[in-house]
Amino acid sequence: MSTIATRETLPLDRRKFLMRSAGAASLIGTGLAMPAWARGVHGGGAMARKGSDILSGKQLTMKVADSAFATGGRTGPAVTVNGTLPGPLLRLTEGQNLVVDLLNNSSMATSIHWHGLLVPFQMDGVPGVSMAAVEPGESFRYEFPIRQAGTYWWHAHTLQEPMGHYGPIIIDPAGGDPHRVDRDYVVMLTDWSPLDPHALIKKLKVGEAPFNFQKTTATDDYPLSGADRRMWAKMRMMPTDISDVSAPLYSYLINGHGPKDDLRFAFNPGERVRLRFINGSAMTFFNVRIPGLAMHVVAADGQDVRPVEVDEFQIGNAETYDVIVEPTGADAFAIVAEAMDRSGMGVAMLASSEGARAAVPPLRDPPLLTMADMGMSHGSSGPEMDHGAMDHGATDHGAMDHGAMAGMDHSTGTESSGMDMGSMSMRDTSLLPPDVKVGPGIDMVSMNPVDRMGDPGIGLGDIEHRVLNYRQLVAARMNTDMRRPTRMKEIHLTGNMERYMWSFDGKKFSAVTDDPLRFAFNERVRVKLVNDTMMAHPIHLHGHFFELVNDAPHGHQPLKHTLIVQPGGSAQFDLTANEPGDWAFHCHLIYHMHNGMFQVVTVRPLDAGAD
Repeated sequence: MSTIATRETLPLDRRKFLMRSAGAASLIGTGLAMPAWARGVHGGGAMARKGSDILSGKQLTMKVADSAFATGGRTGPAVTVNGTLPGPLLRLTEGQNLVVDLLNNSSMATSIHWHGLLVPFQMDGVPGVSMAAVEPGESFRYEFPIRQAGTYWWHAHTLQEPMGHYGPIIIDPAGGDPHRVDRDYVVMLTDWSPLDPHALIKKLKVGEAPFNFQKTTATDDYPLSGADRRMWAKMRMMPTDISDVSAPLYSYLINGHGPKDDLRFAFNPGERVRLRFINGSAMTFFNVRIPGLAMHVVAADGQDVRPVEVDEFQIGNAETYDVIVEPTGADAFAIVAEAMDRSGMGVAMLASSEGARAAVPPLRDPPLLTMADMGMSHGSSGPEMDHGAMDHGATDHGAMDHGAMAGMDHSTGTESSGMDMGSMSMRDTSLLPPDVKVGPGIDMVSMNPVDRMGDPGIGLGDIEHRVLNYRQLVAARMNTDMRRPTRMKEIHLTGNMERYMWSFDGKKFSAVTDDPLRFAFNERVRVKLVNDTMMAHPIHLHGHFFELVNDAPHGHQPLKHTLIVQPGGSAQFDLTANEPGDWAFHCHLIYHMHNGMFQVVTVRPLDAGAD
């Protein structure tokens, strides 16, 4: 089962079967019967235990079950693995083989995706792409070698994920950890709601920003002039529309514990403590800081980077960051994970004694979207494509339409013939490349989508202390593939926020009809992601690491599996497509994925061609 196979070893009729299976319905959020508790007939599963047990070894068993969960005075349905939320921490060793028996004792179809792990595609755990969903009462055996080290996580690729079906992974390096630390902790950041995912999706589809509790009004205290308010009103948008779902609907958890649960991590003064931050949330970006304590970022998405000293960083859904801290000068420090829209936070304590507690800072003022978030930046924060590095005979010019921005007034970077600043029309679809499908699924087109890889994230641009951005990440080791990309593939992130429609290139995913994105095996391609929406999207490619195009020294572009693309901007990565098979490619905001921002990437032999 651990043999790596090409797409040709999965017959076409089998692939069609998978695309039509219940797993495919699960993937796009339709077609599955609601479990009893989702219809208001909650049968009362066992109460989930908070925190993770540790599983290690070569053969593990993971049992999925319907449960209940309570935090902050609220109780609601949950899904647990081995009875805890989060599920068990898998502590593995680079080079070992792993066998996991997944037993589905729940009322919904399920799976496990090994987020960030390099596995054969048949083991990747995506119903409708690499496997059929594991139905209630059934089991599935995952088996694969552990080919890497670092901090990762696992989760369902069904709507069980936001209910608690997730957990951390630590893989110890075969040659020993290069970072000397005295203590090593997982800090898993998640969000949980007593409202089940089926009902939540329905409300997002039929309501107008139903979970944005920070809407602007005529009497609020937001620093907006009358002209600003009229401008946003004409666009039928809100400058506070940062997150689709936020507090108070969400409780923000650290290792399954709410802010009032008094979660503590012990330390002795002078020790070096490694904190492995994992954003396992469904819909929340977190801004992480430890007031009074500097953090040295030493790994991103499980891959070592040259240490960067910061005071705060934004972590998008599915990203991981390892930091090392040396707590001294106080008995306790607060670990604060503030939701990006600043509607709530997760809290834990680094404490040197049982009763030690640090002050928790208040929530900061909610951020406001800017002209840059509307795709009207005045200039790039980084380089565009290095055309000298490209084989222009192989460049995907259909995807990279250099005439698309012909109407832009480059002297200001803001206005164009397609944008009337008086009426604030932001729907000039003539600016889009011809392969983007224009229709009701697109309600905005970025006018000047400059590279925003140096942006620390929404609301953090004017913070006085040191905030991490992607341009500071430098791989600790030399990249293994130094070839220049032979072509560019441009992909637009598109959506209609009012109708809650999400897509790539204007095309909502359909498991039955969609053709995958095709890459030739072992080709080097530069992928440019253009965000035509006013929301940040964490984009995840399964089965691969890619190299950020971020001005790092030659050969030291940082490796990641998930990339935040800022609103109205662009980001680029270089990919070596060296893992054959069918792979999911999607936004990791779960309700964006389940509403269409998903595609399949197929890596095929050279003679099979590519997009």
